[in-house]
Amino acid sequence: MTYCVGLLLDAGMVLLSDTRTNAGLDNIAQYRKTFIFEEPGERVIAILTAGSLSVTQTTIARLEEAVSDPVTDEYSVMSAPSMLQVAQVIGRTLSDVSADIQARMDRAAQTATASMIVAGQRRGGGMRMFLIYPEGNFIEATADTPFLQIGEHKYGKPILDRVVTPETSLTDARKAVLLSMDSTLRSNLSVGMPLDLTVIQKDAFRVTERRRIEAEDTDFQEMSRAWSQALRDAFLDAKA
Repeated sequence: MTYCVGLLLDAGMVLLSDTRTNAGLDNIAQYRKTFIFEEPGERVIAILTAGSLSVTQTTIARLEEAVSDPVTDEYSVMSAPSMLQVAQVIGRTLSDVSADIQARMDRAAQTATASMIVAGQRRGGGMRMFLIYPEGNFIEATADTPFLQIGEHKYGKPILDRVVTPETSLTDARKAVLLSMDSTLRSNLSVGMPLDLTVIQKDAFRVTERRRIEAEDTDFQEMSRAWSQALRDAFLDAKA
């Protein structure tokens, strides 16, 4: 399984994904789940993926092929004239791939589905973030709900509900997504290190920070310990 989260803020967008995939307790592997399409100064698109690896890898491969193939350029995320149409291109591709693979899986009485978070900005447009479902339809992050999650999201949602607003700074947003992931790591073994952190500042039209966080990262370990201690202290201080 996996956990991916994206925040849409006044100052920019912050995204985080884990890298663990598993097909049973004895078949655990590491795969990247954050993919970037970028023309610095013109547009930047980040895609986070969760679900069947065969579906997500095939979808990303088709999107990359469309970018590099002038014959199919009109269906490319790099030529779509708006972020809404980028989401529509990705939704159609995900839906087509899901249907193709599911048709084969049906014969084996298995299922293969995936979902994606798509975030980005093109010159002349605003920042937008979408959650795309396996069927290709999608919802959009708003000021009322400035974050989106896919995968094992329930453990990391409470802190986001409590602290994230559109006015949240990028510094605090980094902390929020990392603590959200830390809660998920502690509660679900199907989510695992390392982590991929991506930050896109408003109107930068490029990735402004991209970092791989390994299990031995001292800053992440210290933040996790401090958060655990703060929760214990709050629990002991709370009145029944």
